[in-house]
Amino acid sequence: MKLATAAQMRELDRRAIEERNIPSIDLMERAAAEVAQAALDALPDRPGKCRAAVFCGAGNNGGDGIGAARLLFLMGLKVRVFLVGDYDRLTPDAMEETGRLSECGTELEVFDPADRAQAAWAKSCQVIIDAVFGVGLSRDIAPESKFAAAVDLINACQGTVVSADIASGVETDTGRVLGRAVRADRTVTFSLKKIGQAVGDGFLLSGDVSVRDIGIPADLARETVCPVQTVEADFAAAALPPRKPDGHKGDFGKVLVVGGSVGYTGAPYLTASAAVRSGCGLVYLGVPDSIWQVEASKCVTAMPFPLAGGGDELLGRRARLCRAFSSVMDTMRRCEVLAIGPGLGRDRDTAVLVREILLSTEKPVVLDADGINALEGHIDSLDSRRGRVTILTPHDGEFARVGGDLSQGGRAGAARAFAQEHGCVLVLKGHRTVTAGPEGNALVNTTGNSGLAKGGSGDVLTGLIASLLAQGASPVMAAAGAVWVHGRAGDLAAEALTEYCMTPEDVIAAFPRVFSELQGN
Repeated sequence: MKLATAAQMRELDRRAIEERNIPSIDLMERAAAEVAQAALDALPDRPGKCRAAVFCGAGNNGGDGIGAARLLFLMGLKVRVFLVGDYDRLTPDAMEETGRLSECGTELEVFDPADRAQAAWAKSCQVIIDAVFGVGLSRDIAPESKFAAAVDLINACQGTVVSADIASGVETDTGRVLGRAVRADRTVTFSLKKIGQAVGDGFLLSGDVSVRDIGIPADLARETVCPVQTVEADFAAAALPPRKPDGHKGDFGKVLVVGGSVGYTGAPYLTASAAVRSGCGLVYLGVPDSIWQVEASKCVTAMPFPLAGGGDELLGRRARLCRAFSSVMDTMRRCEVLAIGPGLGRDRDTAVLVREILLSTEKPVVLDADGINALEGHIDSLDSRRGRVTILTPHDGEFARVGGDLSQGGRAGAARAFAQEHGCVLVLKGHRTVTAGPEGNALVNTTGNSGLAKGGSGDVLTGLIASLLAQGASPVMAAAGAVWVHGRAGDLAAEALTEYCMTPEDVIAAFPRVFSELQGN
C-alpha cells in the first residue's frame, strides 16, 4: 500500500481542484460524510441516545470536522462543536461549513481550556471527533497552548476517538509526536494512507486506519509516486522463489553462515536453522574452533566447520586470523550468499576479519550484529561494496554506531538516506521494521509483535534473508519479504504460546504455516 507525504496530499488536492475543476467544498463534504459514518459506526446505542463532541481547528481539517458534526446532528445525535483556534482564521471552506452548521441550529463554540462545562460534556460523550490539525502540522504543539489542552482533554475522554485524516499532533511524514498527540481509536484518512500512520509512534496513536475515497480522481492517486509503501502478504508471496519440480539441493541455493563465539553459540545455530527451514539447499556454518564441537552436536542439516581448521592450538592470533579468512573465502566459492555476524564477538581481530571479507568477496553478503559493529569507524568498508549486494540488518543502536541518524524521528527517512548514501539494502529492525533500497525506496513491515523482542530473533531473520536471497529473490524482495514472513511466523507463535512464552525457535517452527499460507494452501 502506498504511503503518502503531506506535500503529496496537498498536490493531489490542488490537481483535483484546479485541473479537474472539483469544488473544494465538495471534497470537504465527502470527507465530512466519511468521518461522520465512522463516528456512527462507533456508537454503542441508537444515535438519539448518544452524544458527540467535535474538536475542530481553523483549517480545512477543522472544516471536515464541522461538516461531520452537522451530519451527526441531522442523524439525531446531541452534538457540541468546539473551535480550537481563532474564528477569524477559519479557511473559506471551513467558514462555509460553519454557516451550514448554524443553519441547522447548532453553533460553533470557541474552546476554552478553563471551561469545566465543556470538559464535562466531552467526557460524557460516546464519540469524540478529532479534527484539530490535518496533515500539514510540522511544528511542536506549545505545551501551554489551548491546542495542547484540547489534545489532553480528548485523551482523557472515555468515548471512542475518531480522528479526521490523521491523529492531531502526529507528524505526517515521520510518525513522530509533535509535542503531544491524540490517541485515536480510529482514523479516517483520505485518498492515500500517510507515512506517519504506518511507522513510529504515529502507528500506535492512529488506531484502526481506514482509507476513504472523497472524490479525488483515481488516476491522480495512481500517478502519485510514493517511495514508501507497506509490505503485505502479496509482496511476501512474490518474494518466495519458485521451486523446480525436478530440482536438486544445488538448485535451491547455498549459504555460508559465519558467526559464534564463546558464550554465543545459539546465534549462528539459529541463523543456520532458519536458512535450512526456509528452503535453502545447502547451509554451511563456519564458527571459531573453540565452539565447533558445540555446533556440531546441535546441527543436523546445516554443516558446521571450524574456521581456523582446528588442530594446532599453538598458532598465533594473526596466523589463526589468516587461516579463518582463507577458510571463509574457500567455502564462499561454493556458495551464493554469505551471512556474517551473529554472535561473532567484537574483539579487534574479528572486526578486521569481517572487513577483509567484505572487501574481498564479490558475493552477496547479509551483515548482522557484530558484522555490523565491525563497520564502526570503518564505513568505507561498506562504501567499497557499492555495486555489490550488501544487506545490513541493524537495530537502532547498531544503526547509530555506523552513522545512521534517527535524530529527526523519521525511521523511514533515515533508512532511505543511509541506503542511498552507502549503496546497500538496509533492514532497520524494530517495531514496524523498515527495509530501504539503494534507489531510495522504503518498505514498512506490517507483521510482528513484542514476542519477537528477544535475543535470537534477529539471528533467525538473518538466516531467512540469506536463504531467500540464495534461492533467487532480488535483494530488496528477499529482505522485505523475509521481514514479513518472520513477523507473521512470530504472530502465529504468539497465538499458540503468547508473546511472553514464544522463543526464536518457535518462530522457525512456524515457518511452514506461513509458507503454506503464502502459497494459498
